[in-house]
Amino acid sequence: MKVSQSPWILHYDGSSCNGCDIEVLASMMPHFDVERFGVINTGNPKHADILLLTGSINAQTAPVVRQLYKQMPDPKVVMACGICACDGGIFKDCYNVMGGVDKFIPVDIYVPGCAVRPEALIEGVKKAIAILDEKKEKMKIAMKQGYCTVDYGRLAVHTTAEDYDAQVQSDAEPTEETEETAGEEKAQ
Repeated sequence: MKVSQSPWILHYDGSSCNGCDIEVLASMMPHFDVERFGVINTGNPKHADILLLTGSINAQTAPVVRQLYKQMPDPKVVMACGICACDGGIFKDCYNVMGGVDKFIPVDIYVPGCAVRPEALIEGVKKAIAILDEKKEKMKIAMKQGYCTVDYGRLAVHTTAEDYDAQVQSDAEPTEETEETAGEEKAQ
């Protein structure tokens, strides 16, 4: 695996039982040592390349997650670690849980588990590094062609056009196509 630079990870716990957080810390300790891939843990979103999220999202954590995502520089990769971050997990039917991370920001890597194992986290980080390198290359090509933005909906591994819902995702801007389909759905 070729790593072009040392990616920095920002870890945020939405609202979990802390089982996944303990496993995230275990993956960074010498026994599993995810740092051998050049990964550095940071507390500043403006320095982070990978956003690693654990726990389900509720009304209090949703704006924080959106803000962290918007503060990160492009290109960025989002990892949902643990079943709660993937879809709400065992808490998805609770009154205060709004769902997984993908309801609020686009997710590139899903690492399920309860609690997620350090080995699975390391595999997810390796895939995140590969996706980050791919996004950087596509961004370089776009910059050379004179474009300043990258369509992350096309770059995300687990996100397809069918999965992308502009009404659900907060950072989505409605296009003419989505407005037309919304108007057609209301008419029916």
